Amino acid sequence: MIGSEAEATKRDKWRVRLAPRPVSVCLVFGLLLLMLVMMPGTLLLIFAGGLLAILFRTSGVYIARMLSIAPGWGVAIFLVGLLAVIVGGGFYLSPAISNQAEQLWEQVPNAVRNLRGGLEEYAWGRQLIERLNEGGLWPSGTGGAATQAVSSAFGYLGNTVIVLFIALYGAFDPATYRNGLLKLIAPSARGKGERVLDNSVKTLQSWLTAQLISMTVVGVLTGLGLWFIGIPLALLLGLIAGLLAFIPNVGPVLAATPGVLLAVPEGFHSVLLVLGVYLAVQALESYVVTPIVQQEKVSLPPVLVISTQLIFGSLFGLIGLALATPMTALFMQLISDLYVDDYLEKEERQIVEV
Repeated sequence: MIGSEAEATKRDKWRVRLAPRPVSVCLVFGLLLLMLVMMPGTLLLIFAGGLLAILFRTSGVYIARMLSIAPGWGVAIFLVGLLAVIVGGGFYLSPAISNQAEQLWEQVPNAVRNLRGGLEEYAWGRQLIERLNEGGLWPSGTGGAATQAVSSAFGYLGNTVIVLFIALYGAFDPATYRNGLLKLIAPSARGKGERVLDNSVKTLQSWLTAQLISMTVVGVLTGLGLWFIGIPLALLLGLIAGLLAFIPNVGPVLAATPGVLLAVPEGFHSVLLVLGVYLAVQALESYVVTPIVQQEKVSLPPVLVISTQLIFGSLFGLIGLALATPMTALFMQLISDLYVDDYLEKEERQIVEV
């Protein structure tokens, strides 16, 4: 009798361990972890497509509510309007932008050569150039870089097409993919799974809204500031600053580089003015715009954001750097829902009840 009771106890323990709920949750997260290890680039492309799908879907739902139509038609109207803006804006602005881009392509290498020549006049400058050459940070020629850029262009184009198709399918029919993901979870955990998915989408929606507002403010103010102080190519530099504002902390530094290089031939005074414009815009964005737009949205600790950018940038390159911040926001939301609320707070509630 005692032996049979012990065996029954062991069987009950294994049944608890192999219950559908923990097994299904471990399976889902195990698959995600396996993809992150084995196919990180693919997972990041899927995430980028999902992020873009959220943008399309959110905008389409907003339009559908205004016009009292189905969400799918709202998404279609938004995409048609977005395409019209891109084509129309490109028709009127492409000559100026292409002309400025061509000038930037020609002037930046000249500015780099002038800066290098100025540094070589000093002993500390020559030492700095040697260290940069050893680290491969200062280009010694343009042929290899140009060949690599051309060969990489097709890969970037293909990835862009993939991300766009993922976004379109996800925006027009999100329920199919949502229900498919929930089917991988045990029925007893699907209610919690739905809440986690909803919270995750809301978090990314809030981050996207705040980021798009910040990007617009940075781009417009940077372009106007550079135009006001007489720096050439102000339109293109403002556009670059707005696009790179998608990457917090690192983006503004990258955006300021071509502006500063173009100001080097004009003298030290012009360099200070350009730096003043970029610093003023960044300060306004960091201390005024971002706190306002993120007052009830996603607020991420700066040290955590910088750390994840360094990690994802080192592991996955440019796409990892660009997606580090929204992935950080998503991870924090998942940790809050699945670990803090479900595990830590549950223990505190049990202690209070006792």
